[in-house]
Amino acid sequence: MSLRQLPQGKTFSRPKNFQWDAPSDVLAQWSDKPLAAEADDPNTISIYDVIGEDWMTGGGFTAKRAAAALRSIGSNAVTVKINSPGGDMFEGIAIYNLLLDHPAKVTVEVMGIAASAASIIAMAGDEIKMGLGSFIMVHNAWGMVIGNRHDLADASTIFQKFDGALADIYEARTGLKRSEIVALMDAETFIAPTEAVDKGFADSVDSGMKAKAAISSDKTQINAVRRLDAALAQAGIPRSERRSLIGELKGGTQDATANVTQDADISLLVEIQQFTKSLQKDQ
Repeated sequence: MSLRQLPQGKTFSRPKNFQWDAPSDVLAQWSDKPLAAEADDPNTISIYDVIGEDWMTGGGFTAKRAAAALRSIGSNAVTVKINSPGGDMFEGIAIYNLLLDHPAKVTVEVMGIAASAASIIAMAGDEIKMGLGSFIMVHNAWGMVIGNRHDLADASTIFQKFDGALADIYEARTGLKRSEIVALMDAETFIAPTEAVDKGFADSVDSGMKAKAAISSDKTQINAVRRLDAALAQAGIPRSERRSLIGELKGGTQDATANVTQDADISLLVEIQQFTKSLQKDQ
């Protein structure tokens, strides 16, 4: 169990037709500086991906993956390395609860950015360390629901409860006043290491913590598509539409981006980038 007296994350039924997303500025920052997961020891979990299923790569870090990793680690202490823009808050809460239930010490290392759902996961750490230049980013529940007014009304109520559940976790971990937590979430706040320690979001700044830049050829095209996805998000395109647009531009279905390889057509990526720029000019 957690060495700290932290609350379990409250769980809710997923709203009908709910689609998760991450703030566009967070996606842009994360995709612009991709990091590679090191060859970690068996008791380390690396979360260097979006939280939830990733439609572009077929990956994403899910509660199922976290549970499998923790079963393998057993009763040993675990280190969780994070560089993630967040994503599915429902998955983030589930992963937080899994880490909270781990019988040994949980050390969280923020290697790049722990935003949105990833920041909630980070709060499960008995000890939270941040590397130089890293950030924790907090905000209100983020997503989109499609439906009639009843669906939207139900979603609004659930999102209010979800914000409260997130605030409960931040408040318990940091010791800050509720009003300050709410203000930070409302402002979609990026918190640098020193400030994070001052406010209780982290315990220490470790200048020796560094992650390798992702430069391997097998990741190059995936990173390129992620940067384009971030640009589309900044142009105000919802996640579902981004999936369709990128899939269509790649000459196939919405799942065409799931198997991006070294053989991906560079001219196509340029075409997508030009298309994105034209959208931004129209804003």
